[in-house]
Amino acid sequence: MATAATPPEKKPIRMQDTQPHRRAHAQPIRRAAPRPRRKANWGRRIKLTGIVLLAVVLLVVVLVVQRASAFNAAVSTESTLSMRLFGPFAGDDRVNILLLGYPDESHGGAFLSDSMNLLSIDPATDTTALIAIPRDLWVEGIPEVPQNMKINEAFAIGYFADDIENGADLAAEAVGQVTGLAVDGWITLDFPGFEAIVDAVGGITVDNPTAFSYTWGEAEYATGAWEGSFEAGTIQLSGPEALSYARNRYTSEVAESSDFARSVRQQRVLQAIRGEMSGWQALPKGLAIASALEGHLNTNLGVWDLAMLVGKLDVDQRVELSEDVIIRASTNSIGQYVLVVIGQAHSADYSPLHDYIAEELANPPVPPPDPSVEPSEPLTSP
Repeated sequence: MATAATPPEKKPIRMQDTQPHRRAHAQPIRRAAPRPRRKANWGRRIKLTGIVLLAVVLLVVVLVVQRASAFNAAVSTESTLSMRLFGPFAGDDRVNILLLGYPDESHGGAFLSDSMNLLSIDPATDTTALIAIPRDLWVEGIPEVPQNMKINEAFAIGYFADDIENGADLAAEAVGQVTGLAVDGWITLDFPGFEAIVDAVGGITVDNPTAFSYTWGEAEYATGAWEGSFEAGTIQLSGPEALSYARNRYTSEVAESSDFARSVRQQRVLQAIRGEMSGWQALPKGLAIASALEGHLNTNLGVWDLAMLVGKLDVDQRVELSEDVIIRASTNSIGQYVLVVIGQAHSADYSPLHDYIAEELANPPVPPPDPSVEPSEPLTSP
């Protein structure tokens, strides 16, 4: 029986290596080593950051200078470059600045000085005294006012004769005559401006030691028909509330119904405003105040003088012209209630008051007295 033939076994085909010399020298394939990270150039970064910060600071400075120049043009009789207080603050004599608060046409008694305070700054000790000038103080011997006057009338008389600058100059002359202190500058502020300052800083917080009610009319005061009140303790005040707190003298408490008490409350308000401008808020709130004051504040100090003065507003000493101590109640020729200086040789002699103020200023500063602790006389004049 025939069988199938077995096919011959196939031998594997061998490929001839035609490039043995190259293969012998071939290197094994390796992964590329990771590229090393570049070290941070901190010096360069710090330099760039410094340049950016410097640019920002310069921009802020330019904007502030521009804003300061605009503010100066709106409120001051002096040029932007004026620094009339720079020399006095570097000297030995006292620097005296008159602060006048007054009502405009929207209030009764327009342009009669509602508050008159003399800041007396001692550069040698870097202390500030506040002399509250009673608005009923009788003044004689000023050539511009031959009919004589209450001292709070000086601003109105000068204003209606010419303008605000003339009114402030006349008021400064009167204050200088009765106090014996040369007035180096003045600042005037109307009531709407006062309210605007408080609102510009977002309101203020005041520590009020004595609760009292108040009204605005003499008849309402006599009958106890109060229009509002302030609680004792920490109180929050808006602009209108701060104005009522600072200037009201028709109150339910005898201790609060005097020009002295009003002056103390005004000082609390000013210090509260200054407190709102501390830290990082100083610049934005300062700019807000500057905008609010335009059209309301007038001064014969330049903007840089005002900047220097801000640091002197913390009062270290108060000088009160107290009744029956240095002044007494009297009446003028038409029966008006006035205050006259005790010990005058004649009606235009203010030397006793000069001596009294000089002696008070020579004493070491003491904490300001609290009207709730040291009662004043009851209200005797509207």
